[in-house]
Amino acid sequence: MTSTAKKILVLAGDGIGPEITAATVAVLERLRSDYGLAIDMTPGDVGGMAVDLHNDPLPPQTLEAARAADAVLFGSVGGPKWDSLPRPLRPEQGLLRLRSGLGLFCNLRPAIVHAPLAAASTLKQELVSGLDIMILRELTGDIYFGQPRGIETLADGERRGFNTMVYTASEIERIAHHAFRIARGRAGKVCSVDKANVLETMELWRDVVTEVGRQYPDVQLSHMYVDNAAMQLVRNPRQFDVILTGNIFGDILSDLASMLTGSIGMLPSASLDESGKGMYEPIHGSAPDIAGQDKANPLAMILSAAMMLRHSLKEPVHAERIERAVASVLEQGIRTADIAGPGDSPIGTRAMGEAVLTAMK
Repeated sequence: MTSTAKKILVLAGDGIGPEITAATVAVLERLRSDYGLAIDMTPGDVGGMAVDLHNDPLPPQTLEAARAADAVLFGSVGGPKWDSLPRPLRPEQGLLRLRSGLGLFCNLRPAIVHAPLAAASTLKQELVSGLDIMILRELTGDIYFGQPRGIETLADGERRGFNTMVYTASEIERIAHHAFRIARGRAGKVCSVDKANVLETMELWRDVVTEVGRQYPDVQLSHMYVDNAAMQLVRNPRQFDVILTGNIFGDILSDLASMLTGSIGMLPSASLDESGKGMYEPIHGSAPDIAGQDKANPLAMILSAAMMLRHSLKEPVHAERIERAVASVLEQGIRTADIAGPGDSPIGTRAMGEAVLTAMK
């Protein structure tokens, strides 16, 4: 390991995670060998495979390695094999604990329609052509982390489940500042999505975002209820520039936005802490139905590595090399099954990774 090399912890995880991670690591290795990118990559255990090996979806040594790394590259976790385990042992808890343990509160999810894939969207091509939305999802608060939570049996024997939606003003402020700063480098518009008409937590959200917005007079702020935002994303998606929202709404809306682009297999994401250190992962899941079959689309994972190079490692030139290679592959009509159209002959995970490596030359 060289003293100047940036340290990357690689967590392949479960399902299709190892396949798409292998393709992405090969791209980073090419940047290191051919273009002088100074990185050192170390593998780690997380999710279901970590449960099998360590009886813990996030072993202490993995969290320690993540804290010591400059960035974390994450594949996917979960699968039916572990669905019946007690909740603390389920693979997804490893991911949630990793986000919380690293303080990764700011989730960036770009939804970009690449011109060659405009016809692959489920919406009319004229609605999505040129689409470029950045969704900022608060990642460490809200109903996913709020207490109390649980399932209880009432006196009459009926079972009741309960969760708590909670945000503090400071949690809202820090994600809002990120949204406005990012909007300054884009089209200068932030749409804050909430449900302030029925939820007190979201009433506070709207109040705080409005206060923060006054510090950015050059950015246009609007507010939208989440049900309307979902409708508008399929009615007129190009009206949005930056969407700012909480954890649960961001989870849902970003998956919805992924289908505007043609496939969830195309969307990368970044999860950042206060200093810009981050974890980078595709937004899709572990897809156990196709795991090990060389069918998964690795492009979201490869594009996540490009986001890692740009945001945490401060290597925009190398990030652009990856992004140009992916664009070239798409322009050549090379497709995996999820983005293939009529008449296309889809290729597999390894072949798509090789296509990106070839385009990088």
